[in-house]
Amino acid sequence: MFHDRIHAGRLLADRLSRYAKDLDLLVCALPRGGVLVGYSVAEALNAPLDVVIVRKLGVPGENEVAMGAIATGGVCVLSQELIQGLGIPSRAVEAVIAREQRELARRETLYRGAAPPPQIRGRTVILVDDGIATGATMRAAAAVIKQQQPKQLVIAVPVAPPSSCVELEAQADEIVCVAQPESFFAIGQFYEDFHQVTDEEVRDLLQRAARRIALRGASIAA
Repeated sequence: MFHDRIHAGRLLADRLSRYAKDLDLLVCALPRGGVLVGYSVAEALNAPLDVVIVRKLGVPGENEVAMGAIATGGVCVLSQELIQGLGIPSRAVEAVIAREQRELARRETLYRGAAPPPQIRGRTVILVDDGIATGATMRAAAAVIKQQQPKQLVIAVPVAPPSSCVELEAQADEIVCVAQPESFFAIGQFYEDFHQVTDEEVRDLLQRAARRIALRGASIAA
């Protein structure tokens, strides 16, 4: 049980401490909850923090059940087996994708503004979320990062079922997970505080992380 996402991030950072010496390190978090975890990881490793915007595609009428995910860069990951098994019409799938694309674009503008995304090519990227359930959103996020040819991609989360970790092994060079409980119903069951993270919290943490890196650069220059 984690106290909250900040606490979980600190524990996760302990498992990632060997990357602290990597000068090309970049921590990328999945909003919203993953940004709190990613902030702790980036702070502990003295690395920049950025976001990968991913939106889960919920089954119509059962939004908590993921039939896929979309992400920045036009990435779309669909579970065709689930879609066919539930008999979801293609027009219903397309409607969900269109709705989530609008929200994805809104968050891109809100979180990053006019700032360009960071350089990924040739860097070690640690991709962070507050947990993994089905793994659909993490697969989409990993696809976005891999398109940009990082030197190394590490998927890091505080908690995930063992089966999801195994399924994601092909998506990254390494999977780091603090806890892999066999009995897994929802990510929130492993947090004492699993509040709904706001856009304002995400923006604040990204700005604080950017100031930390700017101060570090100024100190080195001096």
